[in-house]
Amino acid sequence: MNTVLFTVAAYLIGSVSFAVVVSKLFGLADPRTYGSNNPGATNVLRSGNKAAAALTLFGDGAKGWLAVWLAMRFGPQYGVGDGGIALVALAVFIGHLWPLFTRFVGGKGVATMLGVLIGINGWLGLATIVTWIVIAYAFRYSSLAALVASVFAPFYYGLLFGTDPILLAIVIMSGLLIYRHRQNVANLIAGKESRIGSKKK
Repeated sequence: MNTVLFTVAAYLIGSVSFAVVVSKLFGLADPRTYGSNNPGATNVLRSGNKAAAALTLFGDGAKGWLAVWLAMRFGPQYGVGDGGIALVALAVFIGHLWPLFTRFVGGKGVATMLGVLIGINGWLGLATIVTWIVIAYAFRYSSLAALVASVFAPFYYGLLFGTDPILLAIVIMSGLLIYRHRQNVANLIAGKESRIGSKKK
């Protein structure tokens, strides 16, 4: 029962769309109405407001970290083990992808997944972030960086901790993230993908 409560709470935390909230606070257009129509930091950046994009990135990452941190900090005393933490990690991520508060129209999960990974282990999160930065700097495609980093994340976890329910959760998150980027994959292949920092049309 306690695992269920932690999981539901994680989903609700994940359902807070910082792209939408921050855009309203800054008086910007709804990020679901321009660019990639994705409520995420990269699309908010297309508005030209770097501060709003940075705040969105921080918020989406922080909610992933918070849900996992709460489960790892307080869950064990209520009988929440690795399986429960894995469910919490998935729940906050799924909350971002299909958020209750914005009629299940959510982002692609990059920042939230990174936050989850940092919450699980700082070195795991750092390795994944470095992978994203290297690919993003080299190719200037946020989507490509996210795809590569998501593929490497389960390998990093496996090297650090071996096989357990949390590894399975990371594999599922990686698969969902890749699925959410399916149009980006098509655009990359066709040479139509927008580069980091490009303005909205």
